[in-house]
Amino acid sequence: MFSRRAVTRVTTLTPSTPLARPFSSAQWLQRAPALSDIQPNNAAPFDQKQKEFRDNLSSEVKKQREAERSLRDTTRAKSSSTSSTSSSSRDAVAPDNAVTPQPDEGLGSLSTVTGEAARQQDDASSKKKPGSGRLSNLIYGTEEGREMDRDIERSFSQVLARGKYVHSIVFHEVKPDKVDEYVDLVGGWYPRMASMPENKVHLVGSWRTEVGECDTFVHIWEYQRYEGYHASLHNIQHHPEFPEFDRKLKTLIHSKKTSLMQEFRFWPTTPPRQLGGVFELRSYTLHPGNLLEWETHWQKGLAARREVMEGVGAWFVQIGDLNMVHHLWQFADLEERRARREQSWSVPGWGETVHKTVPLIQTMKSRIMVPMPWSPIA
Repeated sequence: MFSRRAVTRVTTLTPSTPLARPFSSAQWLQRAPALSDIQPNNAAPFDQKQKEFRDNLSSEVKKQREAERSLRDTTRAKSSSTSSTSSSSRDAVAPDNAVTPQPDEGLGSLSTVTGEAARQQDDASSKKKPGSGRLSNLIYGTEEGREMDRDIERSFSQVLARGKYVHSIVFHEVKPDKVDEYVDLVGGWYPRMASMPENKVHLVGSWRTEVGECDTFVHIWEYQRYEGYHASLHNIQHHPEFPEFDRKLKTLIHSKKTSLMQEFRFWPTTPPRQLGGVFELRSYTLHPGNLLEWETHWQKGLAARREVMEGVGAWFVQIGDLNMVHHLWQFADLEERRARREQSWSVPGWGETVHKTVPLIQTMKSRIMVPMPWSPIA
């Protein structure tokens, strides 16, 4: 799966699109989408759209990497030229054992090895600390044990997550007789808020649950770290129309639940796309303390499952329903979902992953969902 940050975000909404209208001026109610709207036996068109999406995304990623490589080469050339020009003056005053800066030093995020280099430097520093001799090995355990301790100390956000983005997942339990009003209200508000740059937020997608907790709507938002989340809350809730929107929303729902999540480092969330079909949100509650082990096994098995299934994203909750993991998948229809899941068992590695991860799980839940008309991922 390629990163969605490799392509420019686009919106399918235009100024004339009804969904972009101010929610307070709505004169009609939009019907909520349903599973019955999905065309059955639609695997072939879905697969074709999937192939086109992956090919285009792969091309964009290749272009971006080439541009980054060219920028790195240019930076290194300039650094080398500067170093050569000043070498004579440095030799006149520096001792023979002076350390020469490496080409990648000072490049910051332009360096592809910055993260690993920092980790190796931390490990090297820890080995130089007092207490790293033979006696301390007996006291503090094996190097593997100490490495696990260092992993824990680096925290989940560094070990498990990509770290650059924070996602929120919002569940609205809507009153059955208020579903169409809810769709009309939220459909006029969410796209507007996501389209305003000052709100510092992207809408990943919006869906309605059709199998599972029916009439529960799921929304996933993306922020630039926690600062972006805080800034987004501040800007949106200070919008002059927010109090009226909030008042109306409270009359349409039974409950609202929000959790803050981060992406797993091995599974970036997909860019916006329109493949059609249905979605499955799988939610796992793990036994406390098992997230790191679960992620290790799941990462190995994911390569096998991705050969036959189209993933959207995977996140673990950091604030809210702790020890919770969410996966989002996309299928042409329910029959295709069945076939793809059965097919994954024939891929080497998947059976072992299930065998090792099931004991780590307390509860698991599956929701079949359909995308809302304004959802960027649909």
